[in-house]
Amino acid sequence: MIQAPKFNKSLLHPRYWLTWLGIGLLYVLILLPYPMIYWIGTRLGLLSKRFLKKRAQIADRNLELCFPEMSLQERQRYIDKNFESVGMGLFETGMAWFWPEWRIRRWCRVEGRENMLAAQKTGRGIIVLGIHFLTLEMGGRTFGMLNPGIGVYRPNDNKLLDWIQTRGRLRANKYMLDRKDVKGMVRVLKQGEIVWYAPDHDYGPRNSSFAPLFAVPNAATTNGSAILLRLAKPLVVPFTLRRLPAGKGYELLIQPAVDDFPIKDEVAVATKMNKIIETEILRAPEQYMWLHRRFKTRPKGEPSLYGDLDKIHH
Repeated sequence: MIQAPKFNKSLLHPRYWLTWLGIGLLYVLILLPYPMIYWIGTRLGLLSKRFLKKRAQIADRNLELCFPEMSLQERQRYIDKNFESVGMGLFETGMAWFWPEWRIRRWCRVEGRENMLAAQKTGRGIIVLGIHFLTLEMGGRTFGMLNPGIGVYRPNDNKLLDWIQTRGRLRANKYMLDRKDVKGMVRVLKQGEIVWYAPDHDYGPRNSSFAPLFAVPNAATTNGSAILLRLAKPLVVPFTLRRLPAGKGYELLIQPAVDDFPIKDEVAVATKMNKIIETEILRAPEQYMWLHRRFKTRPKGEPSLYGDLDKIHH
């Protein structure tokens, strides 16, 4: 369990000065009016495409794998919009960590809150199914303002960023759990808590099943979902924070709870979970995190789907 971290003088060490400078600049920029933030963020994101050519190639390959019927021109349009989203994602991280509640409420409207209220009335634990959109941080803050729960995260290697990130996320969560703490998640779900959980990344072959995701027949999908569902029997409530065009703000879309998982079959759970994830991605596909190698883990004996792109260092 991770609660509000205390400031440590070691965070003033010169090794963190550049981080302090970056955070300070981000803080100043997010004080600007939102339409101006949108203008700067989308253009900086598109500019970054020139310097992140390998990432653009990965995004193109992911789109080609998932949507083989999509033309090259359409993929390039998606990639441009995706890089705009990358730029906005940086600003939205600062907005999620530092904006006051009144400002978030002004720019975010909510649809489907009744779905969450209905799930809470059952008294069961609830997995809030987060998807790795580039609006991820802002989505977590907005949802947590309405329904504070337990955040699940990976600690940052940079101690200063970890301190700031944890403080920022605790503005909308009761406390945090390390994503490896499955026992902790099961315990709080059995207590009827809300747990934010994102199973849509490739976490490697260990404890993963291969299940279809869009047109990719074997996408490595964590078995963590099946473990939580089997042991804690929670409801699953998908949600998406969708950024509106032209600097008009955001809409938080909360879907009805899902409760009919085949919990005894890990592959079947992964398959159903991926179907839910597909539906959510299609609500704002250009805002999904296409720039990482989602399909890097392959079944034993199968070749990589990325070819020379595997030489990228992470």
